[in-house]
Amino acid sequence: MREIVSVSTQRREELIDITSQVASVVKRSAILNGLVSVYAQGATAAIMIQENWDESVQTDVVHLMQKIIPRGVWLHDQQDGNGDSHLKSGLVGPSETIPLIDGQLGLSTWQNIFLCEFDGPRRERQIVVTILSDGQ
Repeated sequence: MREIVSVSTQRREELIDITSQVASVVKRSAILNGLVSVYAQGATAAIMIQENWDESVQTDVVHLMQKIIPRGVWLHDQQDGNGDSHLKSGLVGPSETIPLIDGQLGLSTWQNIFLCEFDGPRRERQIVVTILSDGQ
């Protein structure tokens, strides 16, 4: 089963919790066990599993990425000014795979799924959620 989840972003760089949207797709699938693939479409966005307790970790991720990949110093900036966004999304990666266990996402208590926006704000970011059954 595959479904597209759409999210709008508000800032140039931010992490947006999409766990509930992914869990809703899982519930609609009625698949109990298998794998859930979460894939961000777009060359300047990524998917990350991270702590969900408070926003400090998400803020720290954004600040770390800004520190190690600064804005405005890359060759691609001559094209459209977002060279850092491409590098950040490439470093984090476009997807995560989560086990599906008894109809639930196999995340720990402190884990959530985040869309990483590195070139916003965007009216729409599309995330492909694909659920594969283990066949049992």
